[in-house]
Amino acid sequence: MRIFNGSYELSPGIRFYTPDRLYEYELSENEVTIHALTKQGEEKIHGMILTYSITSPLPGVLRLRLRHHRNRDTIKLVETEETEALHITDNKESLVISSGELSVQFDKVEWNYSFSTDRFLSNSGRNGAGIVYDSGKKHYITEMLSLTAGDVVYGLGERFSPFVRNGQHVEIWNRDPGSKSDLAYKNIPFYMTDRGYGIFINTPSLVDVEVCTEDAVAVRFTVPLYELDYFVLYGPSPKEIIRKYTALTGRPPLIPKWSLGLWLSTSFLTDYNEEVISRQIDGMFGRDIPLTVFHFDCYWMKERHWSNFMWNRDLFQDPAGMLQRLKEKGLKICVWINPYISELSELFNEGADKGFFLKNAEGAVYQIDWWQPGIALVDFTNPDACEWFKNKLRPLLADGVHTFKTDFGENAPEDAVYYSGADGHEMHNYYTYLYNRTVFELMEEYFGKGNALVFARSATGGSQRFPVHWSGDSSATFSSMYGQLRGGLSFSVSGGAFWSHDIGGFYGKPRADVYKRWIAFGLLSSHSRLHGNDSFRVPWNFDEESSLVLKKFTELRYRLIPYLYAACYEASCTGVPVLRPMFMEFPDDPGCRYLDMQYMLGRSLLVAPVFDEAGVAGFYLPPGSWTNYWTGEVVDGGRWFHETHDFFSLPLYVREDTLLPEGPVEQAPLQDSLQDITITLYCIKTSSEIILYEGKEIRIQAEKQEKGIQVTATEKIPGLVFRLAGKETSWQCTENTLFIKQEE
Repeated sequence: MRIFNGSYELSPGIRFYTPDRLYEYELSENEVTIHALTKQGEEKIHGMILTYSITSPLPGVLRLRLRHHRNRDTIKLVETEETEALHITDNKESLVISSGELSVQFDKVEWNYSFSTDRFLSNSGRNGAGIVYDSGKKHYITEMLSLTAGDVVYGLGERFSPFVRNGQHVEIWNRDPGSKSDLAYKNIPFYMTDRGYGIFINTPSLVDVEVCTEDAVAVRFTVPLYELDYFVLYGPSPKEIIRKYTALTGRPPLIPKWSLGLWLSTSFLTDYNEEVISRQIDGMFGRDIPLTVFHFDCYWMKERHWSNFMWNRDLFQDPAGMLQRLKEKGLKICVWINPYISELSELFNEGADKGFFLKNAEGAVYQIDWWQPGIALVDFTNPDACEWFKNKLRPLLADGVHTFKTDFGENAPEDAVYYSGADGHEMHNYYTYLYNRTVFELMEEYFGKGNALVFARSATGGSQRFPVHWSGDSSATFSSMYGQLRGGLSFSVSGGAFWSHDIGGFYGKPRADVYKRWIAFGLLSSHSRLHGNDSFRVPWNFDEESSLVLKKFTELRYRLIPYLYAACYEASCTGVPVLRPMFMEFPDDPGCRYLDMQYMLGRSLLVAPVFDEAGVAGFYLPPGSWTNYWTGEVVDGGRWFHETHDFFSLPLYVREDTLLPEGPVEQAPLQDSLQDITITLYCIKTSSEIILYEGKEIRIQAEKQEKGIQVTATEKIPGLVFRLAGKETSWQCTENTLFIKQEE
């Protein structure tokens, strides 16, 4: 929402009242309240008051609540306890409020406030914050924070447009748009800059964000409310910003290790029954391709009856027996659901009679003819409706289902009436949070913490608490594959720890080369699923080489399960995602600021997918020694590389000072991740550490010494083997320590 149309005039229809001066203020140990006057008037009786409340929930985090008029409650994504004591400096010229290293200074002479640490971060001036009315007299609160020269902005949810947000107008408003535009399923009102701070706008309402558009060196964010509540989070590192953001909005939980295995789906519009899916599964196992999860998409239920959570008995006469037979093959089971109940569903009358659906203004069930006939939407603000929804899913878990693909949730209508009395506009983005929370709670109730997950498409701020998420409907092209990576990187900067995408793309049948390149990208992502629209994504549907490619990369993934699970555990402790943009691992390297065609998988593995028909990949290695995973060749970074790869490889490099744990392939996601593992030491120049997890932490450390490398473990690991990258010698570690001599 542009408040100004260029430098000299307001946008058409806009009235903007910006503070003129700091009028009054009140100080306490934990809160500062400032009343800013928009204009004085000749008689000193006119003007509007914009009230600021400044508090701190964490050291290095300041919360600013800008309010016009009182007693207008709004939904918050997070409610925090403002327990941090503020350090306040009050003098004639300014009022400085500090938490940890972060300060905000309000000028008492000329209206302005700026954020700083030991250096300037950002400021809001005379035309920054204010009260806005549009031509329809709708009320808004706005803020504009400056950027310094060269600052780069990231985040704002899973977005498939260019990774760097500078120059983009972003609406934080969930939609069901596919993945080819600037619209998004996962709109998250949080961004960070490479200057060392992040901004979290604490509302599920529409947030309109102008990133270097209205003002080429500023970010403006505007809400259609009477209060604008935002946090400034100082890092300075991107990882520390994410740690603080997830400390506020919730850490992602540890997900079950089996979810790291390969998922195979029925796809959407395919015809299938037990015989058909058994052929697909047996085809995978017959080609020695590891498989851990099988997913039933929409048509496990009868068409136009979605959702009734009942197996279509025309296709599945013995669903419990079928699930048991799949379980005997070593498979976990996922089934598709959504929160919309068709008028033909066996659940419709029950839900309507009990008041479990959203209502219209007349008090009747809110129904629309979209997706399914006359759908109603479950009202997740009603605790009884949440329990009812859970109870309809419990029998599926009892029959052998392990998780649910929680599709949709983006289209909650603004004019619906909620049980809680919540405003429909504010509930639009928040609906997906409540929907996925309800299902995730059921999974934790049934399987226990650390064994629960969903497979969700939509999200808002804090949704990382209910993983996993996937990217939605992509196209079967190289360009769409690239867009998926941009979306995943953007989601990871926005707090998303676990993320997946449809290998091969969703719409259309990919060419064999696209499918094979996507396999490599997909198996080196946080989670890996073969899924499409109207065809099974099994490899023999493309060419026979595809089966060999899938086998190779799935086996690679399964060997890496100890490493991947360690990254998942790190995410659950810190919020730092599994799939990371380059700047997150190398924030001091300006060469990494704009990179969106490569990424870090965990701390140590650099992956550069091939998006090119000729098999050429260009990628950048930051300074240091990097080891080619495939060949063992060590190269110096700090420069660009171009490589040509066949379908059985892609640029995969290991960072220096890395301990890389790998295990056996066979059923790796279902086994003890510390069983029979080999840890390879890559270019240990100083020291390295990895925290392995299997019900408890085991820390492995390596330290370079004058005559070799000292390796220590906090506990003995049976069968643990160490090796040096590029060397054939290996060492069995039977104790807690091992010294590897330099000459060896």
